[in-house]
Amino acid sequence: MKETAVIRSLEFCCLSFIMFVTGGNDMNVEIYGSGTPIVFIHGAGGSTLLWLLQKVYFEKTNRVVLVDLPGHGKSDGDSFNSIEAYAEATKKVLEESGAAPAHIVGHSMGGAIAMHLAITYPGLLKGLILIGTGAKLKVYPDILEGALKDKEKTARMIIDTAFSPAMPAALKEKVLAEYLKNDARTIFNDFTACDSFNYMGSLGNITAPTLVMCGTEDLFTPEKYSRYLAENISGAALEIIEGAGHMVMIEKPDKLNTAIGKFIAGIE
Repeated sequence: MKETAVIRSLEFCCLSFIMFVTGGNDMNVEIYGSGTPIVFIHGAGGSTLLWLLQKVYFEKTNRVVLVDLPGHGKSDGDSFNSIEAYAEATKKVLEESGAAPAHIVGHSMGGAIAMHLAITYPGLLKGLILIGTGAKLKVYPDILEGALKDKEKTARMIIDTAFSPAMPAALKEKVLAEYLKNDARTIFNDFTACDSFNYMGSLGNITAPTLVMCGTEDLFTPEKYSRYLAENISGAALEIIEGAGHMVMIEKPDKLNTAIGKFIAGIE
């Protein structure tokens, strides 16, 4: 029998909290503003909270759709261990919420999900924005080995690596506190999904207008990853943000938001 998403929504101060019930997983989706939709997909161990500074900026001009992937943030159910599974869950959200076609923004693992959607379901996209990601996402062995053995130590290593040295320690501690709300299995599943992702031979199948972005201090997905994407996705634009680490949307939000806004304006 075909699955049907059941939508429960609560309107409050121009904000919709929507839970999409798909295959036993409740997915939290937050919708703000109006206009052409922009869908933001977080990375491994992330949540909608990572996009706060993008939400505030773009809700004035666009319909902003923030998604907690299964097992993350306010979403119920179990996390997945493959990019394809996360992409299918996101596809259901896009279709059932009426957000498609949309500009899809993906960070890190979210970028892999966005690329899968762009290749498999091109009709869902108006534009593709890839932030701190790559065509192949091999993971440090210490993360895969440590996630289930010592969650806190592994999470601290992840957060310390994710930010540039210039970021205040207090901010990193706040992000770490949110990250530790993930269970160990979710962290392990996410990085397992990343580790098995390899679209190096598939980038030519992306036809959506594409913007690729990363920080010069990104240690997880170095600048060369973004340059490879831009060189192998037809017509892709490249934006390198000086001084930012992997969490460029938090570290340099003004530069990132301006670049995304200019890219979107050039398409519409």
